[in-house]
Amino acid sequence: MKSDGEIMEILAAYDRTGSFRAAAELTGCSHHTVAKHVKARNAGTPIPTVQRRVKLTDTFRDKIEELIKATNGVVRADKVHETLVSMGFTGSERSTRRSVAEAKLAYRLGNQRNHAPWVTEPGLWLQYDFGDGPVVNGVKTVLFVAWLAWSRFRVVIALPDRQGPTVFAALDRTFRLLGGAPTYVLTDNEKTVTVMHVAGIPVRIRSAVTFARYYSVSVLTCEPRDPATKGGVENAVKIAKADLVPTDTNLREAYASFEEVEQACEQFMAQVNQKKHRATGHAPMDRLTATEQSLLHPVPAEPFTLALGESRKVPMNTSMISYENARYSVPGSLLGQSVWVRTVGVGHQATVIIVHQGVDGPVQVASHSKLGPGMVGVKSEHFNGNHDKKIPGFKEPKPRNQAERDFCQIGAGAASWLTEAASTGTDRILVKMAEAVSLAKLHGAAPVDRALGLAATHHRFGYEDLRSLLASEAAREQPAQQQVREVNSLTQGTSSWADFGVTEPEEEQ
Repeated sequence: MKSDGEIMEILAAYDRTGSFRAAAELTGCSHHTVAKHVKARNAGTPIPTVQRRVKLTDTFRDKIEELIKATNGVVRADKVHETLVSMGFTGSERSTRRSVAEAKLAYRLGNQRNHAPWVTEPGLWLQYDFGDGPVVNGVKTVLFVAWLAWSRFRVVIALPDRQGPTVFAALDRTFRLLGGAPTYVLTDNEKTVTVMHVAGIPVRIRSAVTFARYYSVSVLTCEPRDPATKGGVENAVKIAKADLVPTDTNLREAYASFEEVEQACEQFMAQVNQKKHRATGHAPMDRLTATEQSLLHPVPAEPFTLALGESRKVPMNTSMISYENARYSVPGSLLGQSVWVRTVGVGHQATVIIVHQGVDGPVQVASHSKLGPGMVGVKSEHFNGNHDKKIPGFKEPKPRNQAERDFCQIGAGAASWLTEAASTGTDRILVKMAEAVSLAKLHGAAPVDRALGLAATHHRFGYEDLRSLLASEAAREQPAQQQVREVNSLTQGTSSWADFGVTEPEEEQ
């Protein structure tokens, strides 16, 4: 059967040549075919079509359609042929395949989903979804993509995971980037939003409901396994992944740190939101700032507490908190107060952020590198010098009377001498301390303190050891006498004796 294009070529060739055979040679068909189509055109009748012939599968057509309908059009033709053979079909598998292909096409046309256009209103709809982000140092990241339906404004944020606090923090940041919150937020049936379905009705997680109430938004979910209900953000995720995830097609190099991924997301947002959109003819940023931003409702000054991370109570006796089996220090002024802890980044770049919710809103009060279980992260400035540094078995000298104060005031060497002398069981230690005080008054505190330090280092705690060390130090400090070298001496040298015993040769006659 000739197609419409081929028939037009046949008729055009006949009009140019005026011969059935010549037109047949030009178009590669029989001259009888040329004559048939020319006759039909001259008679003003429709171009003849081939009549459908009776097939062996016509008797089993109802069964074929039944199998296709029962499997939503995905049944294989060889399985249909096996069923037909068991029912008495005597034709070939090729005939079955042709009939199944025709029946599948008819089924798809009859059940084709016809999407009506979604006419959005400004300020109403925000959709968000997730995509697999780039791998940073062997650790996978997540791309959070939000899409404002009317203005087509896109927000792309790199996340370390898809846990509830992380997602809520990303939504809070999205609202603040947009300059307001929409009326509806549409997403998938994530575990951070929906816990289960009962009779097709999604059951929300309480934290998601609290989050929605805090920002005055309605969190809605699409139909399970039906991405077409949020096609806008699906396409946004596809575009973001194609640009941000390193592949052979975009020639993007691997990221060295999580911060580089965040910078790439910022650059991507600036690029796509300033570019004119094909559907609207305007840049998303222009539509957002000119129209939609004024219709978004205000965002609370303080973020939702769950977006800050997990809550921890600082004990009254130590400014340390426990988070994921590790301990981190916080400023000492937060004793007895609550803080929020979360992790930012992945791998060795991961950082633990500690936030305190004060009168002026949430403020970051500390940050530590992520530690493993059982490890401790301490910063000295968090204790302000007002903390107990007791170590089991270690004591610092604390003078309690005038004699002890006079000795300890000599210096650090005196404290070291007292600690070491006491640990070795030195006898008559008070007498030796009094002698050191007397020597400090005689020779000065500095040299005596140095001598005491040397005595502590070398464990010399005898009666005369301190005096001996002090004398040795005094001897080293005296200037050395100048020695006269031979080159500077006035004594007559022995150079005149150099030729003694040497016979001079006789002069020749």
